[in-house]
Amino acid sequence: MFDFFNKKNNEENDKIENKGFFSTLKDALSKTSKSLVSDIVSFANEKEEFDDFTLDDMEEMLIKADLGVNVSSYLIDNLRKQNVIKPSQIKSYLKDEFSKILNNAGDNKLRYDINELNIYLITGVNGVGKTTLIAKLANKFKKEGKKVLLAAGDTFRAAAVEQLQIWANRINVDIVFKHNADPSSVVYEAISKAKNENYDVLIIDTAGRLQNKYNLMEELNKIKNVIIKNASNSLKESLLVLDATMGQNGINQAATFFEIANLTGIALTKLDGSSKGAIIISIAKDYKLPVKLIGVGEKVEDLKDFDKDEFIKSLFV
Repeated sequence: MFDFFNKKNNEENDKIENKGFFSTLKDALSKTSKSLVSDIVSFANEKEEFDDFTLDDMEEMLIKADLGVNVSSYLIDNLRKQNVIKPSQIKSYLKDEFSKILNNAGDNKLRYDINELNIYLITGVNGVGKTTLIAKLANKFKKEGKKVLLAAGDTFRAAAVEQLQIWANRINVDIVFKHNADPSSVVYEAISKAKNENYDVLIIDTAGRLQNKYNLMEELNKIKNVIIKNASNSLKESLLVLDATMGQNGINQAATFFEIANLTGIALTKLDGSSKGAIIISIAKDYKLPVKLIGVGEKVEDLKDFDKDEFIKSLFV
């Protein structure tokens, strides 16, 4: 009897939380929804047929909405090649195409395997909220009952190590760090500790300096080699952290880290009413990378699993 009521209460709580999250996501995507959907739908609905001038204007609107040249051109070229879709159907067309792009990018679910060590390699340039994202992810796993260890791999930036230490103490998880040490040595020590002490999760921070791309590549390659040599089956995700307010600048960052880090997905921070959420579609199209996590607020609890259906629903509400 009590199990029944507990189950029912949990289901009701999940519904409330999901409803609240949808409202948060809708607010976060309000700017994107207007420029990427509402404005274009209103413009198209004034036309009876698509002509070259209308399509050129729509392509420019999509680019200005931060969808990117490649995706915008793809969408408009599709319209140029057909004579079935009418301007009054543009909302359905965009919704279907955005859904296809996100579906083709791969699974949005963060990979986790029970009863074994799960390693998450986190990359991203300085200033995108990488350290805070790591803390939020660690807190998420800890609340799920997982034993979590952090590795402060951005060793040459003292502030990064100190900030991660503060977060580790705040959320009560363990951390391996060494000031001015080789990042790969920190990762080696963290892997050894995680394996010997039966941790469920190891989250590895890395350097984010793009000023010298060669050094960054060397550091990340050494870290990857240490992981492959010592825990080859434990690396579950290689995530790039992007700032949602940066728009197409994030695409440039994705290009750099894509070749370096063998990325498996994106973690998007600072997704709020000022953000440029169309970057999600651009990266999905250009790099076949799914968004796995989104940060929708400042609190440590404000990290959510990305749901592409909720994302589309929020854009087209």
